Amino acid sequence: MKTGRLRSFDEEHENHERWLVSYADFITLLFAFFVVMYAISSVNEGKYRVLAESLDQAFKEPAQKTLDPIQIGEPPKTVNPLDALVPSGKPVTEPISEEGREQIKLQRTSEQIEEVLAPYIDDDLVAVTRNEFWVAVEMKSGMLFSSGSAKLSKAADPVLGKLAEIVREMPDNPIYIEGHTDNVPIRTKEFPSNWELSAARAASVVRKLIEAGVAPQRLAAVGYGENHPVADNKSEEGRYRNRRVVMVLQAKNLARYQVLSKERKKLTQSVAKP
Repeated sequence: MKTGRLRSFDEEHENHERWLVSYADFITLLFAFFVVMYAISSVNEGKYRVLAESLDQAFKEPAQKTLDPIQIGEPPKTVNPLDALVPSGKPVTEPISEEGREQIKLQRTSEQIEEVLAPYIDDDLVAVTRNEFWVAVEMKSGMLFSSGSAKLSKAADPVLGKLAEIVREMPDNPIYIEGHTDNVPIRTKEFPSNWELSAARAASVVRKLIEAGVAPQRLAAVGYGENHPVADNKSEEGRYRNRRVVMVLQAKNLARYQVLSKERKKLTQSVAKP
């Protein structure tokens, strides 16, 4: 009897509200769906306002004025290569002067030469130095010429060819080719002294650069002989360092031939007038 009563009690205690669990889950999912839909369809008022103001200003201003691009959101963070050369903490408030642009151009040219001639620099055959007025490329004479000769060797072709490609991009900058020797005297029929040898070597480099497309009016050959050593001539290593040819690429504002050319042109025009 007891067992039968317990069974009938369990059968009568059936939960008829289980549907509420499924219903609650359905309502939750439906709420999440509408939240997502609202987020997708909502308009960013800030961006919309910037766009509207830009369009309104564009149609009101004169047509010949150049329009600035419409900026939506935060401006892109890009680096101006000219700003990298300005010391930190000093904001740029004025446009860069012509002299400043020339110095930047010389720096870039120096870096380009160092990159192109890196194997020769590593072998201590070429050295590049720079200041605000010039870039100097020092080449050991042993790489360019045989001993006591001013005829360029085949090894000089790739070096001078690469230099010509770079300096051709700076058509207004004068180029001085300087020849240097050690203090060992030379007395041959072709070269009575180191003056003639150094000048002839500089002239050979000038001729090679002209053949490679460098404008001849930019070039000058200078022979210094043994009078500007960079090392002690008492040792073989010092004499080796002193035997060199230096290409000096000068700043545009130091181009004396340009100033003289302008003065001659003015003089010619004034004489031609009745």
